[in-house]
Amino acid sequence: MTGRPAPPATAVAVDTLFEVDQLLEPPRAFREQAKISDDSVYDEAERDFRGWWARQAEKLLDWVEPWHTVLDDTDAPFYRWFVGGKLNACYNCVDRHVAAGRGERVAFHWRGEKETREVTYADLYRDTQRLANVLKARGIGKGDVVAIHLPLVPEAAVAMLACARIGAPHNVVFAGFSPHALREQLVFSEARAVITADGVWRDGRAVPLKARINEHIADLDGLRTVVVLRHTGTPAEMCEGRDIWWDEAFATAPPDCPCEPLDAEHPLFTLYTSGSTAKPKVVVHSTGGYLTGVGWTTQNVFDLRPDRDVFWCTADVGWVTGHSYVIYGPLLSGATSVMFEGSPDHPHRGVWWETVERYRVTILYTAPTAINAFLGWGEEHPSRHDLSSLRLLGSVGEPLTPKAWGWYHTVIGGSRCPIVDTWWQTETGCIMITTLPGVMASKPGSAGRPLPGIHVDVVDEEGDPVRGEYGYLVIKRPWPAMLRNLHKQGDRYRQTYFGRFEEQTYLGRFEERTYYVGDSALVDEDGYFWIGGRVDDVINVGGRRFAASQVESAIASHPGVAECAAIGQRHETTGHAICGFVVLRQSLAGGPELERQLGDRVAERLGETARPARIVWTASLPKTRSGKIMRRLLRDIAEGRDLGDVSALRDPDVIDELEQAFSEQPA
Repeated sequence: MTGRPAPPATAVAVDTLFEVDQLLEPPRAFREQAKISDDSVYDEAERDFRGWWARQAEKLLDWVEPWHTVLDDTDAPFYRWFVGGKLNACYNCVDRHVAAGRGERVAFHWRGEKETREVTYADLYRDTQRLANVLKARGIGKGDVVAIHLPLVPEAAVAMLACARIGAPHNVVFAGFSPHALREQLVFSEARAVITADGVWRDGRAVPLKARINEHIADLDGLRTVVVLRHTGTPAEMCEGRDIWWDEAFATAPPDCPCEPLDAEHPLFTLYTSGSTAKPKVVVHSTGGYLTGVGWTTQNVFDLRPDRDVFWCTADVGWVTGHSYVIYGPLLSGATSVMFEGSPDHPHRGVWWETVERYRVTILYTAPTAINAFLGWGEEHPSRHDLSSLRLLGSVGEPLTPKAWGWYHTVIGGSRCPIVDTWWQTETGCIMITTLPGVMASKPGSAGRPLPGIHVDVVDEEGDPVRGEYGYLVIKRPWPAMLRNLHKQGDRYRQTYFGRFEEQTYLGRFEERTYYVGDSALVDEDGYFWIGGRVDDVINVGGRRFAASQVESAIASHPGVAECAAIGQRHETTGHAICGFVVLRQSLAGGPELERQLGDRVAERLGETARPARIVWTASLPKTRSGKIMRRLLRDIAEGRDLGDVSALRDPDVIDELEQAFSEQPA
C-alpha cells in the first residue's frame, strides 16, 4: 500500500481535544456526591502521617487485638506497621460481612468462557472454610507457603482467602506461566502445596494445565499436596497420595474453620514481580499494613459505594493489581465486582462492553495496553452497547497518553466520567499517585499527585529535588502497604530499594531512608507527576534526556497510530538514537511519508534532537501478562544482545516477529 485511508472523524476529534497540561475538573455532579470532595485530607495526613494511617486502620479493619506501636522504624529500612496488633484478612473480607447480614450480596459476577456464576459472600464464607480445612487436614498451617496456579475463576479467590484464613502465605503464579517458571517459584518459596486446575480456557480452547506441570513438580520432596480443580474436563494424571480433586476433598471436609488471629506483620503473600526487568524479585507483603493501604485506596480513589456500585478491575489475580483490586480491596469493602475469564477480543471485540452493559458496571479499572487495543479496533464495538452505567474510569500499568486518555474519556466514559490514572507497583502494594476524583482536576497523560499520607518526590543524582525536568522518582517515608522484604534476600531488598541514596540519608539530608522506585518522573508547575517509565528507559541524545513516554506520547498523537514503544539504541556519536516501534491502526500501512509525519510530531513537541532515527512497523509489542511493555527486550533486539528472562511475556512468538521486522526495515 502506498497510501492510507483517513482516520475516523471521532479519532481526529479525540486527538485534538485533549492536550498535555489541559486541566479537566471533575463533573460537578460527581464532586457533589464524592466521598472526599475537598483537599483538607491532604493537610490532615501531612500533619501526622502516623496518626492518620492509624485512624484509617481503625476505621477500615476489624482487629482481634489492638496494636501498641503504629510504626516501628528502629530497624529501618525493615519497617513494621501496627506492631502488636492481631487480625485476619479472610475475616475482614468475608466473615464480618456475613455476620452483618450481607451474606446474600453478590461478591463476584463471574463471566467465564463457557459459563457464568453469581458468587455471594455467603458462598465465599462456606467455601473458604471447607478449603481451609482441606489444607489443614494435609498438614498445612500458619507460615506454610501455598502456591496458587489457577485461571481467573472464583476458586482463585477462595484459595487466596482460605490461605489467609489459616495464616498460610499464598504465592499466586499466573496460570499462563510456563511449567518451568512455576517450578522455579515452588523451589524458591519452599511451597508445601499447590492449588491448580485440570486446564484453562483460551479463546474457546481447553489448554492442559495439570498435565503440563506434572513432570516439573514430580521430584519436589517438600511438595506434599496438589489440589486440582475440575474446570475444563481436560485429562489430568493424578499422583496417588499427593494429588486430590477439589470437589472430592470438599465433599468430606468439615464445614467450620475459625479464622486464625495473626500478627499485623504476618506475611499475607509473596509475589514475583512481573519481569519487566531481567531479574525478577519475590516481594513479601504483610497483613495489617497491606490491607490498610489497599482498603483506603479502593474506597477513596474509586469513590466506591459498596451498596450500589459494580466494580470491575480487569487484571488477573496472578498480578498485584489482581491481588489488591480484584480480591482484597473490593472484598474488604463488601463490594460487588465483576470477574472476567478470557481475552478482551473473545468471542468478539465488543465482549467487554457487552459485560459492562450486562452487569451495569459503574467503575472500570483497566490497563492502557487494553485501551490502546480498543482504540485501534475502532469505536464501533463500544458504540453497540449501553455504557451509561459507568461513572468512573481508571487506568494502571503504563503511562496513559493524552490520546488514549481522550478516547477513554469520550468514547467509553461519554465525557461524564472522571479518570483516575494511577501509578504504583508490586512493591508499593497499593496506589500511590493519582487524582482523587472528587477533589482534583485531571491532566491527560499525568498520573496526578501523591495520595494523602504518601511523600513522593523527584530528585537528581545527588538527591536534590528537581522540577520541570525528568529525574528519579523516590518515596521519602514509609507507608503501611509497602513491601516488607524480598523473600530470602534481605541484602538485595536493602540495596535495591534503599541503597541508591543511602549516603544522603547518613549525611542527614533525608529524614527517612529514601525508597528508590526505579522509575523516572517529572513534576510540573502544578505539582502533577508525569511518569517516564523505568530509569533504564530514559533516552540520552547528545546530552538531552527524554523519557520514553514523552516520545511515545508524541508518536501516539498521530491518528493512524494504535500504540508504540520508544527506546534508545546505542549511537557512537550522540550516545543514543531514538528508535520507535509502532503498531498502526487496522488497514493502515507504514511508509516513508508516515515516518516523516511521526518524526515531525516528535520534533514539534520535543525538539529536533528527539526526532526518531528509525521507525519499525510491527504488528504487536512485547508485553508482560500484566500489560507492561518490556522495552528492555526491544533494546536487546536493536543491539543484538541476549534477551535474558522472558518468562513473563504474554506472547513469546512476538520476539521472532520483532526481530524479523527490525532486520527487514532499514534505518
